[in-house]
Amino acid sequence: MTAAPTHPRTDAAFWDRLADKYSRQPVANPEAFERKIAITRAQMAADAVVLDIGCGTGSLALRLAPSAAHVHGLDVSSEMIRIAQGKARDQHVDNVTFHVGAFDDGFTAIADGSLDGVCAYSLLHLVDDRPAALARMHRLLKPGGFFVSSTVCLGESWAPLGPLLTVMRWLGKAPRVTVLSKATLDREVRDAGFVDVEAPDVGAGPTIAFMVAHKRA
Repeated sequence: MTAAPTHPRTDAAFWDRLADKYSRQPVANPEAFERKIAITRAQMAADAVVLDIGCGTGSLALRLAPSAAHVHGLDVSSEMIRIAQGKARDQHVDNVTFHVGAFDDGFTAIADGSLDGVCAYSLLHLVDDRPAALARMHRLLKPGGFFVSSTVCLGESWAPLGPLLTVMRWLGKAPRVTVLSKATLDREVRDAGFVDVEAPDVGAGPTIAFMVAHKRA
């Protein structure tokens, strides 16, 4: 599940190279993933329109499709989207639309105030300007709409991962990753205007922040 912060062409190239391998990898923690999906579906009504930002090869979007009127998936990688579209065809899912592009002001396919839900799985640690991205997600939602995120928070780890990630980024072996804490992410989500912020325990481990929040009704 991928994003394009400041340098979309560079990040798109990285994820394009990784797409085929990424699509063959099993989910790291399938039990936690199933719990996340169940919690997300519980937020959805049958007429819901939902956006999955950083949708990768469409695994989440396609799992949510039976519970929604329509699901949009957005990813900066055209190769990820190519695979996602193929999966939708193979599974005969016709209420999912996949878009190639960065989640920035250039993405205009969805109007502000038109969504019932926004999902950001494995995304926010890849975004340079999280406050701006969270504010835009908030704007896209209808009053009462839900926001669900699952974020790698390496600031919860004892290991000094920042320098290692920088070197791997220079070598083209890793994307741009921000080392952040759960407390920082919680504050930024609230500062963006979200309310009823919760962090259900899905068994994903200490460095994963799973959050559910809403736009005030």
